[in-house]
Amino acid sequence: MDPDAVAKAFVDYYYTTFDTNRAGLASVYQESSVLSFEGQKYQGTQSISGKLAGLPFQQCKHQINTVDCQPSGAAGGMIVFVSGNLSLPGEQHALKFSQMFHLIPTQGGSFYVQNDIFRLNYA
Repeated sequence: MDPDAVAKAFVDYYYTTFDTNRAGLASVYQESSVLSFEGQKYQGTQSISGKLAGLPFQQCKHQINTVDCQPSGAAGGMIVFVSGNLSLPGEQHALKFSQMFHLIPTQGGSFYVQNDIFRLNYA
């Protein structure tokens, strides 16, 4: 398994799903998962899904600029760091963001998000 290929596939899936069907992201989290969104913490699938669904916009478009990946631990986990732009309808300028995922392998051969940290980058 090539970690960079897994990271790219995950990032493609995550942001395509976020942009088109945010509720579909519930499947990438588990009850032990933690999301830190602009400094606020949410734990568990229901809490994280509720936060994502409750964002003050229904449509958006992510443009990914960089994806960095490192192996994490002997169990086959990985850290994925993403930077990019977030475009919202009616906004002239895109928002810059960074997001980090700690992916943990499942027994079924896929991965779930154990940790997710999201920040807008203000310059």
